[in-house]
Amino acid sequence: MRTARFLLVFLAISSAFCAAASAQNTDPQTVLRGAVDEVLGLAYDGKTDAQSLSVRVRPVLEKYFNFDSITRRAVGPGWRQFTPAQQQRTTTLFTELVIRTYADRFEAGTQPGITYAAPVELASTKRELPTTIDYAGKKYAVAYRMELISGQWRIYDVVIEGVSMIANYRSQFDSLFQQGGAAAIIKALEDNLAKVAVTSK
Repeated sequence: MRTARFLLVFLAISSAFCAAASAQNTDPQTVLRGAVDEVLGLAYDGKTDAQSLSVRVRPVLEKYFNFDSITRRAVGPGWRQFTPAQQQRTTTLFTELVIRTYADRFEAGTQPGITYAAPVELASTKRELPTTIDYAGKKYAVAYRMELISGQWRIYDVVIEGVSMIANYRSQFDSLFQQGGAAAIIKALEDNLAKVAVTSK
């Protein structure tokens, strides 16, 4: 009986140690490269079917982006005053807006070139991964901020030419929240999605 208990404890400790080691050895840049390759593969696969790019890239972006964290950070301190239903609705709408906006940035033509620089450590579980996008003769600085959650690196912010996506939306959401609380933010997201749907037709 004691031997069996010892083996169970040993196996539990070994499993926990292996999981921790696996998480520590995960390379965020490898994860980012995989995410970018998947998105570009879909954006430039030459398909012209009725299914929009935003629909096709959604599973990929949901796999690599932490939309719960992105939404919470974009809303800011006011998030704590949202009801659970309002938090869920806001996350759903904001996720849809980010995915559609992201997908609309791709244009038919030559696939952009991407150069990856060395990751920058922001904290023990956070990294910033700078990249340079070469497109149509111009270069753009885009940095992806990633955090390690449950052994997986997920994107929680994108900085384009020095402008943070979260900070950009935070400035808008702060004003809306002061005017009308969670309801005002939800209404603004619904209106923005309606506009995106019209322009993408």
